[in-house]
Amino acid sequence: MRRILVTSALPYSNGAIHLGHLLEHIQTDIWTRYQKLRGNECYYVCAEDTHGTATMLSARKQKISPEELVEQARIEHVEDFTAFGIQYDEYYTTHSSENEEIATLIYTKLQEQGTIFQRTIEQLYDPEEKCFLADRYVKGICPKCGAPDQPGDNCDACGATYSATDLLDPRSELSNAVPIIKTTTHYFFDLPQFEEFLKEWTTSGTVQTEVSNKLQEWLDGSLKPWDITRDAPYFGFRIPNSENKYFYVWLDAPIGYMASFKHWCNHSNIDFDDFWSKDSKCELHHFIGKDIINFHALFWPAVLNCAGFRTPSAVHVHGMVTVNGEKMSKSRGTFINATTFRKHFEPETLRYYYAARLSPTMADIDINFDDFVTRINSELVGKLVNIPSRCANFLRKSFNNILDSKLVDRTLFGEFAGVQPQIQDCYEQGNTRQVVRIVMGLADRVNQYLTEVAPWKLARIPGKEAEVLQICTLAINLYRTLCVYLKPIVPKLVERSEEFFGGTKLQWDDVNQPLLDHRLRDFTPLLQRIEMNQVEDMLNASKQTKSSTNEPSTTMIDITDFEKIDLRVAAVLEASLVKGADKLLELVLSIDGNKRTVFAGICEAYNPNDLVGRKVVVVANLKPRTMRFGVSEGMVLAAGPGGKDIFIVSPDDGAEEGMTVR
Repeated sequence: MRRILVTSALPYSNGAIHLGHLLEHIQTDIWTRYQKLRGNECYYVCAEDTHGTATMLSARKQKISPEELVEQARIEHVEDFTAFGIQYDEYYTTHSSENEEIATLIYTKLQEQGTIFQRTIEQLYDPEEKCFLADRYVKGICPKCGAPDQPGDNCDACGATYSATDLLDPRSELSNAVPIIKTTTHYFFDLPQFEEFLKEWTTSGTVQTEVSNKLQEWLDGSLKPWDITRDAPYFGFRIPNSENKYFYVWLDAPIGYMASFKHWCNHSNIDFDDFWSKDSKCELHHFIGKDIINFHALFWPAVLNCAGFRTPSAVHVHGMVTVNGEKMSKSRGTFINATTFRKHFEPETLRYYYAARLSPTMADIDINFDDFVTRINSELVGKLVNIPSRCANFLRKSFNNILDSKLVDRTLFGEFAGVQPQIQDCYEQGNTRQVVRIVMGLADRVNQYLTEVAPWKLARIPGKEAEVLQICTLAINLYRTLCVYLKPIVPKLVERSEEFFGGTKLQWDDVNQPLLDHRLRDFTPLLQRIEMNQVEDMLNASKQTKSSTNEPSTTMIDITDFEKIDLRVAAVLEASLVKGADKLLELVLSIDGNKRTVFAGICEAYNPNDLVGRKVVVVANLKPRTMRFGVSEGMVLAAGPGGKDIFIVSPDDGAEEGMTVR
């Protein structure tokens, strides 16, 4: 018997569970259910990922404590996951005494090994909120291409990566204030010390080959020390022997796996060290998305190794979820929360659809709703549950629901049982797509058999009753075998089938033991067809048009606020490209004879030479902004979606330089 500990990535407390979360947790639950069905000692733990600035700010906005917000989110998340049949042995929280204890222990061990050092760094600081800003809380103009409204780490328009301090015209997402640069001292984990260890670990079969290849790109490019610090104010655990320094969430979040399991051990009589000690013979499996590979396959194993704990046996990496070929979108209604989905569809349908698409790769999973409806109706309804529905009426009316005492075709039954080793290999590898293909191929054979022997015709012929019973008994037993194979994927559907079989829970070895001379219970429909109008209703229910970038802001200003803006006509004296910024122009403007320099991200739409001598409208009383390329002393008004489709606001031909625009 194998002893296995399994985890999924921790959902963040500052948000609802959506289809992306469900992919991973369904995938993990399927693998875990399979291991338990095989008789292995297998535990599945997870937790709320609670720490960070976002949790602190959301709690402040709701006028509750972070702890209250976290517990509310945990209850809601567990309710959603439970509705989709996901069974954790423990679903805990990273804001726990166990997590703080283990995080402190690991940090102390890292210090003792000489892998923690301090360094003074520069960060953007919000002077109004009085806090340092993580990259996600800064927006500005891309220093490479000039695209506006870009985050503080990489540009969505051109893909460039940069530091938040390189952004042009940066703004705090928290207060809209102009951030300033401040120095602070942070603690770093010296990850480069573990380069050789990680090169060996990442090529030892612990991750898929494609993941290993990706990791080698980072390892070959040389590793950098890992910043494990955040400054106060921050919701998290204070770093020992510091006054205002906290562990960065990505240090204590994976430690949450250990803390959740320890909490489980404390009330389940399980030995924590059996699973986490350096010489553990147990297995540790992490299921994660490809967006967090670096944390789980570089930082995490290095920390565990240095601190004297075991490293993961395997990290199973999956791709991202798209809907109808595109990223999930609130404005299109394709950013679908778990709660919304289960109001319109039975959760088992999503479990089946994901299983039918998942393979041992990190390829993205696209939810095409035309395919979703077709697959559920043709496979689950039309093939699988169609089998018992074609036989149940004969068994009830003519045989009092009692199956025959023998199988009419032991060879066919044996063929169905004979694919079990192949099914086992597929489950073990995470290839549920192949499991579904095999099972649906077998379901086709049962339905073809029923069509060929046509028990509904035989039932009308006197003296053929025994033959009808033999046919139905075989078909029901073949269906039962398919239920065993699909039990990890659609557990609730199989549970309803188990009730039909008589209430006994199906076991993995039942594929070799037919159900004979046995009374069934009355058959009730196991699954209903779904319609496209249900999809349309769900998408409409998911639409949040207020979050569309095309919608006006819901933040209202007073007329007195608007009157503060001084719009003036300016003449363009000079226009030139900005070196190092492909889409940014430097304009020298004249307003009433006074020269001003303004940077504008309009290079794709305008040739600099064509702008010289032209009149534009400028915000004349905007505070000067220090940017990477110089000081911008105003803002030229322009409109449009960006790129080539952006248009300067031009005054009338008779407008004079310096004239106020109303």
